[in-house]
Amino acid sequence: MARVAVIGAGAIGGTLAAWLAQSHEVTVCARSPLADLEVETPEGVIRAAPRILTDPAGASAVDWILCTTKTYDCAAAAAWLPGLMGPATRLAVIQNGVEQRDRFPQVPAQRTVPVIIDLPAERHAPGRIVQRRNGTIHVPEGEAGEALVALFADTPIDAQTTPDFVTAAWRKLAINCSGIVSALTRRPAEVANDEGVAEVMRALVSECIAVGRAEGADLPDKLADQVVRWTTLAHPQSVNSLHADFVAGRQTEVDARNRVIVRLGATHGIDAPMNRALASLLMAASTRN
Repeated sequence: MARVAVIGAGAIGGTLAAWLAQSHEVTVCARSPLADLEVETPEGVIRAAPRILTDPAGASAVDWILCTTKTYDCAAAAAWLPGLMGPATRLAVIQNGVEQRDRFPQVPAQRTVPVIIDLPAERHAPGRIVQRRNGTIHVPEGEAGEALVALFADTPIDAQTTPDFVTAAWRKLAINCSGIVSALTRRPAEVANDEGVAEVMRALVSECIAVGRAEGADLPDKLADQVVRWTTLAHPQSVNSLHADFVAGRQTEVDARNRVIVRLGATHGIDAPMNRALASLLMAASTRN
């Protein structure tokens, strides 16, 4: 049994904490108190009552830290690290984008594990989550990655190592960058059935492919069509996190999901006008919200 701290009690953090609490000692580091966790999963409803902390001063060393906060909350998440880190503690950065390795420089690189997760889940109330499907986790090959995979051995989440993490990260970004169309139209996954919207999604993904290749990812041209198809095959009412945050008037991860393509593209002399335009529109609308 491992001692695991999950920083963040949102949809991803709450779901992972609930599953891991079935076989490990779990602490959830959250902004507000929670009574317990209840997740409606494809396997049925699961419940967990992990230790809940709201003050970093109460933290103690664990074997694993799973950071599941939004990318713009890294500074707040870092406040938990001094209390949670022991001499052998490992940090799994489970966040969107392709810059996971750079977000917590205070943790030794050999003890930091970047994680790509595909786990459709939505939080409807504090501690109350709907998990759409079991999902997957990909981490780099190596001892640390294999240890994280072992942590999820007793859950239905398919965790595995990959020899090409750069490609896995950019492949996930290709999916995420297209999700901005749902936020701007305020429509769930079914919006991809609109051919005009689908064409915009293909353009967003094509830009991501070009920049990803320049960064060393192996991405096929057909990925643009595949992302559209995968979206049409998703649960029609599935809502991505960018959409959910935008509609709720919260800060969004548009920088990690779209503007990063523009930023990194510029370093390679690659323009990404569709990602730049839609990100600008979303940011302007968010300011109004």
